Amino acid sequence: MIPALQARDIGREYLDQPTLDAVELHRNLREMAMLNRLPGGVGASRRAIEWLLDGAGAMVVLDVGTGPGDLPAALARHHSARELQVLACDLRPEVLEYAARRLARVGHVQLLEADARRLPLADESVDVAHASLLVHHLDPPDAVRALGEMRRVARRGVVVNDLRRGRVAYAATAMTVLGLARGRYTRHDGVLSARRAYTLTELDELAASAGLRRVRRSTAFLPRVVTVYR
Repeated sequence: MIPALQARDIGREYLDQPTLDAVELHRNLREMAMLNRLPGGVGASRRAIEWLLDGAGAMVVLDVGTGPGDLPAALARHHSARELQVLACDLRPEVLEYAARRLARVGHVQLLEADARRLPLADESVDVAHASLLVHHLDPPDAVRALGEMRRVARRGVVVNDLRRGRVAYAATAMTVLGLARGRYTRHDGVLSARRAYTLTELDELAASAGLRRVRRSTAFLPRVVTVYR
């Protein structure tokens, strides 16, 4: 039965636990890279970032919570090192180790171990700050802090790609994850993520509390929605 989902679930995902099983983590990161190739995933993020960049050269993009590093890889495929540099940021060193191996041949990506709530970057030091499937991991006070930090460091804007909470979105997410993924972390966290996600109205309210204004949003019928804030 599909839950009512009026309130956001406060359960914790495996990826938010203090210690992680290395085998399950690597399986999860592989499966997330696969799921991110679906509509609403990394391609939608890349298009939103490029809309903000508007063809300008020598840009810097910060990917907060980079996970398997598929956004930096996608940006690198479409841009040269002279056009675009990417900072791939994650809180967990074991995740960055995996991303480092995956991005070893991508010359214009730099890895950064950092907490989204306390980014070790100067004000307006990047052009665009992006986060995919990160905000739903954070409870409201921390989500506002992370969005505020992204606002602080970004000159042009902030891109948030995340699940939206709702019964149709939950059903689509659960069917996709349970149908395609086999890893324990992915199957558990993917379904729970759909219950922990914010509604689009809640996300906009969090962003407004961080000093951001919505200027663009992808089609909202998909379980994942990409929002551009300035």
